[in-house]
This record gives sequence, structure tokens and C-alpha cells, in this order.
Amino acid sequence: MSSSALLPTTRVLSLRDVAVDHDGHRALRGVDLDAHAGRLVVVSGPNGSGKSTLLSVAAGLLVPRHGSVEVRRGARVALVPQSTPLPPHLPLTVADIVAMGTWARLGAWRPARKTDRALVAEAIAGVGLTDLTRRPIGTLSGGQRQRALLAQALVQRADLVLLDEPMAALDARSRAIIADAVDQLTATGAAVVAVTHDPGEFRRIDQRVELEDGRVVVSRAGA
Repeated sequence: MSSSALLPTTRVLSLRDVAVDHDGHRALRGVDLDAHAGRLVVVSGPNGSGKSTLLSVAAGLLVPRHGSVEVRRGARVALVPQSTPLPPHLPLTVADIVAMGTWARLGAWRPARKTDRALVAEAIAGVGLTDLTRRPIGTLSGGQRQRALLAQALVQRADLVLLDEPMAALDARSRAIIADAVDQLTATGAAVVAVTHDPGEFRRIDQRVELEDGRVVVSRAGA
């Protein structure tokens, strides 16, 4: 399955009455959330409101205390974490990181086909990193690394893309490029759930969810 095969009405992710205990406290309390193909759900709220915990539950990294988490059968899931410093001599280039997006289809050690190499090059160009294709990933700025990870998600053709503060502490150019990449992801049919402190960073929001103390206090279409 690829995101292009899903109709806009297809529900890719569903959370129902989800409660999570994390680090000794109740991090989520009775949370409901849906994500549909080709649509962007933006989750906002103050620090400690449960935003990152929600993404971890959606990605299958945390098991809820109760409630249900359903991801459409066969859906590919991509989790793009917050940008973190990397060793400058890490022996992986931008092209290597982006090409990892093909592994779900090809396997980690199978040689890339011509079409896959073209897809990697197209994704790198789409996030404005063509001139840095052979640059070690650890030497890039935070914004450049974040753009490379989004390019990886584009190449993966994920049906569900989970973004954790994708524009935090980035310059204006990187924020604009990432906003473009998010638009591209939804245009190809991916369901995107993005956590942010500032919903205004995104150009078009299909569903806005606001958390406070682990509860949904706002859930409305558009923004």
C-alpha cells in the first residue's frame, strides 16, 4: 500500500479514549483523535500537555493504559522526531539518510533501482538540499537535518506521517521549506499529524486539536 492508493475519506489513524501513564504521571486522559488520508491534523498545547506522548502512542512506541489505537492495516508509518545534534563525522550523507526511505520497499541491503534513485534526488531537491547531497548529515544545521528527514518520509511514501515540532527553533527559510514539504505530503495522500507550539507555522490545517493537561480541550476543523 502507498499513500497514493488511499481516498481522502480514508481514516488512517484512530485513537479512542486513550489514557497513558508516562514518567510517573497521567500524560493523556481520554483522548480521541482521527487522521485521514490527504489531511493535516495539527496538535498544539503548552509544554507537558501530552503532545509528544500522543505521537509516541500513534507510532506504537507507547502502549496506552486503556483505550484503543488503530492504524489502517498495511499502512506505512513515518515518525520524524525533533532535530537533534549529531556527531559531525557520522558516516552518513544527506543522500544516505533520504535513501533509507526506500528500505521499507527494497530492504536495507538491496541495491536501489534507477527509479528509486530518481525519487531520492527529487525529494532532496524538493527540500532544497541538492547542493548538500553528499554532505555528512552531522555537519548540517538543525533546519537542514529536519528537511532531510522530511525528504526521507517523502521517499518512504508513508501513509501516516507523524511530525514532532518540525519547525522548532528553525530559521524562516527552513520553516517555509518544511511547510511546503508538509503540503506535498498531504497532496500525495498521506495523513499527517504534526505537533507544534505555533499552528500558524502551517499554511493549511484540516483539523486542529489543542491539548491541556493530557486532555483535548479544542478539536475543530480548519484553523
